[in-house]
This record gives sequence, structure tokens and C-alpha cells, in this order.
Amino acid sequence: MSIHQAQMPLCQRASSQLLIIDAQERLAAAMPADELDAVVENINRLVTAAKILGIPVIATQHYSKGLGPIIEDIRGNMPDTADPTEKTAFSCCTAPGFERNISSHPERRQLIVVGMEAHICIVQTVSGLQRWGYQVFVPADGIISRKPAYKENVLERMRHCGIQVVCTESVGFEWIGDSTAAEFRDVWSLFK
Repeated sequence: MSIHQAQMPLCQRASSQLLIIDAQERLAAAMPADELDAVVENINRLVTAAKILGIPVIATQHYSKGLGPIIEDIRGNMPDTADPTEKTAFSCCTAPGFERNISSHPERRQLIVVGMEAHICIVQTVSGLQRWGYQVFVPADGIISRKPAYKENVLERMRHCGIQVVCTESVGFEWIGDSTAAEFRDVWSLFK
């Protein structure tokens, strides 16, 4: 391998945490409905896979008083331990209590980031996580913005800056790693 080739990192089950940013009811109402359904389904696939595999799930809510709680379809699937961090800052990294939540698993230095809105809270958060030394993965099919062009712009920016843009199915299968894993069928069934 030449010095100009970078290694492509993979999501590792023992190193990962799943972060759901601001997937809230009133914010969801402003999203393109057809894309929203797919994003919610993909977030739930990752939440379910994380629960099967013992991967921590962390969530945030932006100004709940105005934007409401996390969408019921996602909230009802989240583990009881995923009590959302309330925030008003766009970057989760500046929200009180957020750093404590992600650093409570010091061996887990990979964050898989999904939610809303890609071009505001997600991009500002992944930038902060990257500065903190985390390896960040963003499933393109697990994030959304009000306008598709905003999401496409931010995906390009993230790729350019070393954020790993992936898809939800890749994350699930990278977490499993081998078809002989005990949880393989349970995770595979989420994506078939």
C-alpha cells in the first residue's frame, strides 16, 4: 500500500455507539414524507441491531418544548437506557451532559450518527465529534433534511473532511462481521 492510500475503516461492534440526533415529531413534519418513511425505517433497523448486539444507543432532542419528543415509531423501539439529552445548541457537542453520555463508554470510539437535520445539527455534531477524536460514520440513508439539495451538499462536505458516509445495511453487516455469528440471522432479517 502506498502512503497515498488510506485504509477504509469499518464499523466495529465492540467500538461502536449509535447516536440518534433530533428525530422529533414536529421536525419530522417538515421533512419530505417519502424520504422520511425510509429514514425512520433505517434508524429503527440500526436501533434494533444495536439492541441485539449490545451496542449503546444515545439520543438527543432539540428544544423539545417546540419540536416535541422523538418520533413515536423510533422512541418505542429505543432501549430504556437511551434517555435523550435535551439541547438547544445545534451541535450536540456543546449540549450539557452530552459528552458525559458518549464518554461513559470510553472503549467505544466509533459513533454511527443518524437523524435530522443533516445540514444543521448533524454536520455540526459530526464536526465536533471528529475534533474530539471519534471515528464518525454517517449512514446517508439514515439522515434527512427538509430539502434534498441540503442533504446532498452536507454529504459531500462530510466525505471531503474524512467522515465515513455509509449505508445502514453496511453498518449492520460490519457490526456482525461473520455469517457464523450467533446474532447473524436476527440482524440479517432486519435488512432482507
